[in-house]
Amino acid sequence: MPATAIVWLRRDLRIGDNPALHRAVARGERPVPLYVHSPGEEEPWSPGAASRWWLHYSLTSLDRQLRALGSGLILARGDSLATLRAAAQALGAEAVYWNRLYDPTLVARDSRIKQALRGEGLRCESLKANVLFEPWELATGTREPYRVFTAFWRKAAAQLGQGPPLSAPTALPPLPEGLLSLRMDALGLLPRIPWDGGLAATWDPGEPAALARLETFVDQAVAGYAQDRDLPGVVGTSRLSPHLHLGEVSPRQVLHAVADRVPGGLAGVAEPFVREIGWREFAHHLLYHFPRTPEEPLDPRFSAFPWRIGGAEALLAAWQRGHTGIPLVDAGMRELWHTGWMHNRERMVVASLLTKHLRLPWQAGARWFWDTLVDADLAANTLGWQWSAGCGADAAPYFRVFNPVRQGERFDPRGDYVRRWCPELAALPDRWVHQPWAAPEPIRQTAGVTLGRDYPTPIVDLAEARREALTAWDQQKGVVG
Repeated sequence: MPATAIVWLRRDLRIGDNPALHRAVARGERPVPLYVHSPGEEEPWSPGAASRWWLHYSLTSLDRQLRALGSGLILARGDSLATLRAAAQALGAEAVYWNRLYDPTLVARDSRIKQALRGEGLRCESLKANVLFEPWELATGTREPYRVFTAFWRKAAAQLGQGPPLSAPTALPPLPEGLLSLRMDALGLLPRIPWDGGLAATWDPGEPAALARLETFVDQAVAGYAQDRDLPGVVGTSRLSPHLHLGEVSPRQVLHAVADRVPGGLAGVAEPFVREIGWREFAHHLLYHFPRTPEEPLDPRFSAFPWRIGGAEALLAAWQRGHTGIPLVDAGMRELWHTGWMHNRERMVVASLLTKHLRLPWQAGARWFWDTLVDADLAANTLGWQWSAGCGADAAPYFRVFNPVRQGERFDPRGDYVRRWCPELAALPDRWVHQPWAAPEPIRQTAGVTLGRDYPTPIVDLAEARREALTAWDQQKGVVG
C-alpha cells in the first residue's frame, strides 16, 4: 500500500501547477488534501470579510474538483500544528507537503511547524508555488534587497523562462475511510447578515473560473492592455488578482498562457501586462525583506508626518462610504463596496485623496481595503498604500498629489465610470460630471443635482488641501533633516 502524504493547502487552491500536490503524486504516495482554517494565527492580518467570502466558494470549488478526481478536501479548524499532528497520527502519514507563503507571521509559523513535525519523524517539505522568484533569489550587486522596481524587474525579466506549469493529475486515490471533515459552513466564512449580493453577481471563485478568465483575457484583451489598463470604465485589465491571491491560478500559468498564445510572447504586446506580474513579485520581495512595512513606513521620514487629528473619524467614514463629494473617488469606493474590487487607477486616486488631501494615515486606508477587497493580499496592499502615501519603495522624487478632477477628465473623459457608480450625477454634462460643485447652478438644476441633498458637497477643498499637504511634507522634512 502506498505511503500517505498530507498536502496542506493554504493559498494554493488549485490542482494544476501545484508543487505540493505534484510532489506527493510523483512519489507514488496517497495525497490527502487538507485545509486548516486558523485565522488567529495570521493576526494582525487575518482575512477580511470579502476575502473570507471568496475563500468559502474557492474551497467549495476545489472540493468539487478533487471529488471528480476520486479524492476530496478535508476541512479542519483550529491550531495548524495540532491539526497536522493529529491528522498524521490518524492516517499513519509519512510526509507533509505545503507551498510556501511569505507573510511575516506565516513564515515564522511555518518554520516552527516544520521543525516540530520533523522532530516527530515526519518528512516535511515546503515548495515554491505562488511566486516566480523566491524573495531571496534576486538581490542587488551588494546582496541587498531591491527597493526600486526598475532594477528589480530588469534582473527578473531576464530570468522568466522557467519551464511549463506542472500538469494537473487526471485521477487521485480515494480518501482514507473514517477521516472526519468539517462541513464548509462550519468554517464561518460567509457573512451572517447577507451583504454579498454584489460580490456574487460579479465573481465566480475557483480554479476553473480562473483559467477561463485567463484564457479570455489573453485571447481578447491583453493586446490592448497598454492602452486600456488606466481606464476604469473599460474592462481592460485581467481581473485575475483575486484568483492569484488564493492561488487558483499561478503566476507561472499566467506567463505560460501569454508566451504560448500572444504574438511576440512575453516581450511583445503583452509586455506591459507581464510587467504587472513583476510588480506582484516585487511586492512579495519587499514584504519578505521588510516585514514591518504593513504597519510602518519603509521611508522612516514618514514616521513624523503630521497626520490630521481633528475631524479624522468623520472624514474617514465619508471616504469609506463613497460620500466625499469628489465623483471619481466616490465611484471607486462604491465599486469597492459593491463588488469587492476596484480598478488600479482608482486605487491610486482614492489613496492619494485619503493620504494627501485628507491627511489621514495610510494604515487606515490599508485596513479598509483589507476588509473589503476580494484580492486583499498583504504584499500588494502594503506596496500600493505605501507607494500612494509616498513612504514606500519606488516612491516619486517629489510629493505626488493626484488631482481627482484631472484624473477623471483624463481617464474617464465621458464620465461613464462615474455615472455608473454615482447615478445621481448621470444627467450632468461631461464637462461637469467630475466637478459638479463648479457647474453653474442652472446646469445643476437641469441635471437634478442639489449639492448636499442629491450628492454630497465636497468634504475638502482640493486646492487648499493640496497646499496644506505640501506644507506638512516640507515641515516634516525640516524636522527629520
